[in-house]
Amino acid sequence: MKTLRSAILLFSVFIIIYLLLNSSFVWKLMYPIKYEEQIKLVSKKYEVNPYLVLAVIRSESKFKPDLVSKKGAVGLMQLMPNTAEWIQSQGKLEMLYPADLEHPATNINLGTWYLAYLLQMFKGNEVVALAAYNAGQGNVKNWIQNKRWEGTRETISDIPFGETRHYVQRVLYYEDRYKEVYKNSFPNLAP
Repeated sequence: MKTLRSAILLFSVFIIIYLLLNSSFVWKLMYPIKYEEQIKLVSKKYEVNPYLVLAVIRSESKFKPDLVSKKGAVGLMQLMPNTAEWIQSQGKLEMLYPADLEHPATNINLGTWYLAYLLQMFKGNEVVALAAYNAGQGNVKNWIQNKRWEGTRETISDIPFGETRHYVQRVLYYEDRYKEVYKNSFPNLAP
């Protein structure tokens, strides 16, 4: 009798776990979207996949707008203040104060513009653009020109900087998860 009860309990636990893992509610808790309207707006404006923007934000800051890294990167998309100044000069965007980088709308706008710039520079190659977002354009160009990295998803393990290698893998993983969990959340915006 005790064995039967244990078997029923174990079976019930497996059923509950199965149902939870197949529940969109649970997946949306695991992969939340914050700042959805701003992400939709700038993704459309700069023609960047919104799932990629979400994945970068999740990887960079876990949606914490006031996060400042040890190296000084600020906000949701972890922009360095000097990079933000350069973005402003290139994109002819409004001038802002360093504290403005903590404002979600400002940070998402600048970060997404920068992603669009990198995607254009690297002919739409998300993998290379993400590596450049993390390690800098110069490093990535150097790796590719000197054949240290081919710049493909299949060769991510060849990225010379371990931090960048893991960053690119993490962002691509989150992008895939967000696409899966929010299939219809960004119609007409995502490829």
